Amino acid sequence: MKKILIASDGSDSAHEALEFGLDLAAEQDARAIIVHVAPAVDVMPGANFAYVAPEHDREPLREAAKIAAEQGVDVETELLKGKPADEIVTYADTIDADLIVVGSRGHGAIASALIGSVSRGVLHESRRPVLIVRGAHVAAELAAV
Repeated sequence: MKKILIASDGSDSAHEALEFGLDLAAEQDARAIIVHVAPAVDVMPGANFAYVAPEHDREPLREAAKIAAEQGVDVETELLKGKPADEIVTYADTIDADLIVVGSRGHGAIASALIGSVSRGVLHESRRPVLIVRGAHVAAELAAV
């Protein structure tokens, strides 16, 4: 593996996916690229101004880069705009990623059907290998049922 794309939105599940992806990148001596997808902003056609992402959109990337630095892993970060699953898959194709790592929030079947799932969208859209990291807290909740 040469390139591992790690998606992060700042959530607990994304943090666990980040940790796993960074460990894997270090183990494989692969390049780690961390992406965060911000919502797209509609701008009036013909307007003469550039869109500048709000600072809070960059926060998950700053936090991920800080964690990577603490682990001694060099990373690249990229802020994307649009629908998360679409943008993650498209960017992975653009950089020819060998693996996409995403977290799973562990929603139940009904919640996932109603609100959708980025990890599910990436899994279904991508032609590349996708690793969905399910956190230990999710496994513990399921074991208690």
